[in-house]
Amino acid sequence: MSDIKKNILELRKTVPSHVKIIAVSKTKPITAIREAYEAGQRAFGENYVQEIIEKQPQLPQDIEWHFIGHLQSNKVKNIAPFVSYIHAVHSVKLLQEIEKQAAKNERMIKCFLQFHIADEDTKHGFDTSAYKEELSGVNWSEFPHVEISGVMGMASFVENQKQIELEFEKLTHIFQELKSSIFKDNANFTEISMGMSGDWPLAVDKGSTMIRVGSSIFGSRL
Repeated sequence: MSDIKKNILELRKTVPSHVKIIAVSKTKPITAIREAYEAGQRAFGENYVQEIIEKQPQLPQDIEWHFIGHLQSNKVKNIAPFVSYIHAVHSVKLLQEIEKQAAKNERMIKCFLQFHIADEDTKHGFDTSAYKEELSGVNWSEFPHVEISGVMGMASFVENQKQIELEFEKLTHIFQELKSSIFKDNANFTEISMGMSGDWPLAVDKGSTMIRVGSSIFGSRL
Protein backbone atom coordinates (compact mmCIF):
# COMPACT_ATOMS: atom_id res chain seq x y z
CA MET A 1 0.00 0.00 0.00
CA SER A 2 1.34 3.43 -0.92
CA ASP A 3 2.10 6.08 1.71
CA ILE A 4 -0.57 8.32 0.19
CA LYS A 5 -3.24 5.63 0.52
CA LYS A 6 -2.13 4.88 4.11
CA ASN A 7 -2.32 8.57 4.98
CA ILE A 8 -5.83 8.90 3.53
CA LEU A 9 -7.06 5.83 5.42
CA GLU A 10 -5.54 7.15 8.66
CA LEU A 11 -7.14 10.54 8.16
CA ARG A 12 -10.54 8.98 7.58
CA LYS A 13 -10.22 7.12 10.88
CA THR A 14 -9.60 10.33 12.81
CA VAL A 15 -11.62 12.98 10.94
CA PRO A 16 -15.33 12.93 11.91
CA SER A 17 -17.61 11.64 9.16
CA HIS A 18 -19.46 14.96 8.83
CA VAL A 19 -16.21 16.78 7.95
CA LYS A 20 -15.15 16.83 4.29
CA ILE A 21 -11.46 16.34 3.50
CA ILE A 22 -10.01 18.45 0.68
CA ALA A 23 -6.67 17.05 -0.49
CA VAL A 24 -4.47 20.06 -1.20
CA SER A 25 -2.56 18.96 -4.28
CA LYS A 26 -0.73 22.16 -5.20
CA THR A 27 2.80 21.48 -6.51
CA LYS A 28 2.07 17.73 -6.41
CA PRO A 29 2.55 15.65 -9.58
CA ILE A 30 -0.28 14.02 -11.48
CA THR A 31 0.94 10.60 -10.30
CA ALA A 32 0.47 11.56 -6.64
CA ILE A 33 -3.02 12.94 -7.27
CA ARG A 34 -3.93 9.77 -9.15
CA GLU A 35 -2.74 7.68 -6.18
CA ALA A 36 -5.00 9.65 -3.86
CA TYR A 37 -7.86 9.28 -6.34
CA GLU A 38 -7.37 5.52 -6.48
CA ALA A 39 -7.52 5.48 -2.67
CA GLY A 40 -11.01 6.98 -2.92
CA GLN A 41 -10.25 10.69 -2.58
CA ARG A 42 -12.41 12.82 -4.90
CA ALA A 43 -12.09 16.42 -3.64
CA PHE A 44 -8.82 18.19 -4.47
CA GLY A 45 -7.73 21.76 -3.75
CA GLU A 46 -5.39 23.88 -5.85
CA ASN A 47 -3.97 27.36 -5.18
CA TYR A 48 -2.76 28.47 -8.60
CA VAL A 49 -4.85 28.98 -11.73
CA GLN A 50 -2.15 27.92 -14.18
CA GLU A 51 -1.53 24.71 -12.25
CA ILE A 52 -5.17 23.67 -11.93
CA ILE A 53 -5.97 24.26 -15.60
CA GLU A 54 -2.97 22.14 -16.60
CA LYS A 55 -3.86 19.28 -14.24
CA GLN A 56 -7.63 19.12 -14.71
CA PRO A 57 -7.69 17.66 -18.27
CA GLN A 58 -5.14 14.98 -17.34
CA LEU A 59 -7.16 13.54 -14.46
CA PRO A 60 -10.52 11.75 -14.02
CA GLN A 61 -13.44 13.99 -14.85
CA ASP A 62 -15.39 13.13 -11.68
CA ILE A 63 -12.84 14.93 -9.49
CA GLU A 64 -14.41 17.73 -7.48
CA TRP A 65 -12.01 20.66 -7.88
CA HIS A 66 -11.76 23.26 -5.13
CA PHE A 67 -9.90 26.49 -5.88
CA ILE A 68 -8.53 27.49 -2.49
CA GLY A 69 -5.96 30.18 -3.31
CA HIS A 70 -6.21 33.93 -3.75
CA LEU A 71 -8.13 34.47 -6.99
CA GLN A 72 -7.88 37.53 -9.24
CA SER A 73 -11.04 38.54 -11.10
CA ASN A 74 -9.35 38.30 -14.51
CA LYS A 75 -8.48 34.63 -13.89
CA VAL A 76 -12.00 33.42 -13.04
CA LYS A 77 -12.79 32.70 -16.70
CA ASN A 78 -9.99 30.09 -16.77
CA ILE A 79 -11.46 27.88 -14.05
CA ALA A 80 -15.21 28.59 -14.41
CA PRO A 81 -15.79 25.73 -16.91
CA PHE A 82 -14.95 23.00 -14.38
CA VAL A 83 -14.30 24.19 -10.81
CA SER A 84 -16.88 23.06 -8.21
CA TYR A 85 -15.94 25.32 -5.30
CA ILE A 86 -14.15 28.64 -4.91
CA HIS A 87 -13.10 28.98 -1.27
CA ALA A 88 -11.57 32.43 -1.10
CA VAL A 89 -14.20 34.92 -2.25
CA HIS A 90 -12.80 38.04 -0.63
CA SER A 91 -14.91 40.75 -2.31
CA VAL A 92 -18.28 41.44 -3.92
CA LYS A 93 -16.43 42.41 -7.10
CA LEU A 94 -14.94 38.91 -7.33
CA LEU A 95 -18.35 37.38 -6.69
CA GLN A 96 -19.79 39.40 -9.58
CA GLU A 97 -17.12 38.07 -11.93
CA ILE A 98 -17.75 34.49 -10.78
CA GLU A 99 -21.45 34.96 -11.52
CA LYS A 100 -20.65 36.34 -14.98
CA GLN A 101 -18.34 33.46 -15.90
CA ALA A 102 -20.56 30.77 -14.35
CA ALA A 103 -23.49 32.09 -16.41
CA LYS A 104 -21.40 31.95 -19.60
CA ASN A 105 -20.64 28.30 -18.87
CA GLU A 106 -24.22 27.55 -17.78
CA ARG A 107 -22.94 26.25 -14.44
CA MET A 108 -23.53 26.73 -10.74
CA ILE A 109 -20.34 27.39 -8.75
CA LYS A 110 -20.30 26.97 -4.99
CA CYS A 111 -18.52 29.74 -3.11
CA PHE A 112 -17.31 30.51 0.38
CA LEU A 113 -17.04 34.05 1.69
CA GLN A 114 -13.50 34.46 3.03
CA PHE A 115 -12.94 36.40 6.24
CA HIS A 116 -9.68 37.91 7.43
CA ILE A 117 -9.51 36.24 10.84
CA ALA A 118 -5.71 36.05 11.12
CA ASP A 119 -3.42 38.60 12.71
CA GLU A 120 -1.43 38.78 9.46
CA ASP A 121 -1.57 41.37 6.68
CA THR A 122 -0.71 38.76 4.03
CA LYS A 123 -4.10 37.06 4.41
CA HIS A 124 -7.13 38.19 2.41
CA GLY A 125 -10.84 38.33 3.15
CA PHE A 126 -13.75 40.48 4.25
CA ASP A 127 -13.01 42.68 7.26
CA THR A 128 -14.42 40.95 10.35
CA SER A 129 -15.54 44.28 11.81
CA ALA A 130 -17.23 45.74 8.72
CA TYR A 131 -18.67 42.79 6.82
CA LYS A 132 -22.27 43.16 8.01
CA GLU A 133 -22.79 46.49 6.32
CA GLU A 134 -21.03 45.39 3.13
CA LEU A 135 -22.88 42.08 2.77
CA SER A 136 -26.31 43.35 3.82
CA GLY A 137 -26.17 45.82 0.93
CA VAL A 138 -25.80 43.06 -1.66
CA ASN A 139 -28.76 41.97 -3.78
CA TRP A 140 -28.20 38.21 -3.61
CA SER A 141 -30.84 37.51 -6.27
CA GLU A 142 -28.34 38.89 -8.80
CA PHE A 143 -26.23 35.74 -8.35
CA PRO A 144 -28.33 32.88 -9.76
CA HIS A 145 -25.23 30.93 -10.85
CA VAL A 146 -23.44 31.23 -7.51
CA GLU A 147 -24.30 29.18 -4.44
CA ILE A 148 -23.06 30.78 -1.24
CA SER A 149 -22.23 27.62 0.69
CA GLY A 150 -20.61 29.08 3.80
CA VAL A 151 -17.51 30.82 5.11
CA MET A 152 -13.76 30.25 4.90
CA GLY A 153 -10.80 31.53 6.88
CA MET A 154 -7.14 30.88 7.61
CA ALA A 155 -5.70 31.17 11.09
CA SER A 156 -2.40 32.87 11.82
CA PHE A 157 0.71 30.78 11.19
CA VAL A 158 1.84 30.78 14.81
CA GLU A 159 2.66 28.30 17.58
CA ASN A 160 0.20 29.97 19.96
CA GLN A 161 -2.70 27.51 20.09
CA LYS A 162 -4.91 29.89 22.06
CA GLN A 163 -4.61 32.52 19.33
CA ILE A 164 -5.52 29.97 16.64
CA GLU A 165 -8.45 28.78 18.75
CA LEU A 166 -9.78 32.33 19.12
CA GLU A 167 -9.48 32.96 15.38
CA PHE A 168 -11.40 29.77 14.58
CA GLU A 169 -14.05 30.76 17.12
CA LYS A 170 -14.33 34.15 15.42
CA LEU A 171 -15.06 32.52 12.04
CA THR A 172 -17.66 30.19 13.54
CA HIS A 173 -19.32 33.19 15.19
CA ILE A 174 -19.42 35.03 11.85
CA PHE A 175 -20.96 31.95 10.20
CA GLN A 176 -23.65 31.76 12.89
CA GLU A 177 -24.41 35.47 12.60
CA LEU A 178 -24.77 35.26 8.82
CA LYS A 179 -26.82 32.06 9.07
CA SER A 180 -29.31 33.77 11.34
CA SER A 181 -29.53 36.99 9.32
CA ILE A 182 -28.50 37.51 5.69
CA PHE A 183 -28.57 33.82 4.77
CA LYS A 184 -31.39 32.65 7.04
CA ASP A 185 -33.43 31.60 3.99
CA ASN A 186 -30.47 29.94 2.22
CA ALA A 187 -30.63 26.19 2.93
CA ASN A 188 -27.24 25.74 1.21
CA PHE A 189 -25.38 27.99 3.65
CA THR A 190 -24.03 25.17 5.82
CA GLU A 191 -20.23 24.98 5.57
CA ILE A 192 -17.26 26.31 7.53
CA SER A 193 -14.03 25.78 5.60
CA MET A 194 -11.19 26.08 8.09
CA GLY A 195 -8.27 23.99 9.26
CA MET A 196 -5.18 22.62 7.53
CA SER A 197 -2.72 19.80 8.20
CA GLY A 198 -1.24 21.48 11.27
CA ASP A 199 -4.41 22.66 12.98
CA TRP A 200 -7.40 20.75 11.62
CA PRO A 201 -8.26 18.93 14.90
CA LEU A 202 -8.66 22.30 16.62
CA ALA A 203 -10.65 23.64 13.65
CA VAL A 204 -13.02 20.67 13.74
CA ASP A 205 -13.43 21.12 17.49
CA LYS A 206 -14.45 24.73 16.81
CA GLY A 207 -17.01 23.86 14.13
CA SER A 208 -15.22 23.27 10.84
CA THR A 209 -17.10 21.11 8.32
CA MET A 210 -14.38 21.13 5.65
CA ILE A 211 -10.61 20.85 6.13
CA ARG A 212 -7.86 21.55 3.58
CA VAL A 213 -4.96 19.15 4.10
CA GLY A 214 -1.87 18.67 1.98
CA SER A 215 1.14 17.34 3.88
CA SER A 216 -1.03 14.98 5.95
CA ILE A 217 -1.87 13.20 2.68
CA PHE A 218 1.01 13.83 0.30
CA GLY A 219 3.84 14.26 2.79
CA SER A 220 5.97 17.34 3.40
CA ARG A 221 6.51 19.81 0.59
CA LEU A 222 9.48 19.09 -1.63
